[in-house]
Amino acid sequence: FHPWTVSRAAWLSLLYLIVAGSIIGFTAYVWLIHHQSPTKVGTYAYVNPVVAVLVGYFLGGEALGLRTILGTLFVLISVVVITMTPAKKPEAALPVEDATEVVGS
Repeated sequence: FHPWTVSRAAWLSLLYLIVAGSIIGFTAYVWLIHHQSPTKVGTYAYVNPVVAVLVGYFLGGEALGLRTILGTLFVLISVVVITMTPAKKPEAALPVEDATEVVGS
């Protein structure tokens, strides 16, 4: 491997991946963890491939097949369902006095 033979475009692409993909992406993820529910934060893992497919289509000229389109729609609908479904309230815990009676019976 000879670094001086690598094109400028390749170095700029690597720099973009480091800055946008790692630093900005990780910072946004940490911010989300502190400001949103774990359920919503977890959906990023499902949306990332969809974004990659769309960027490849619009900027890279990649083809989209029927399975890719259907899969993308399925993922997006699933994420909407996950994020729009209200969280269930947990059942009230027994008071400590009652809890020991139940356990001791």
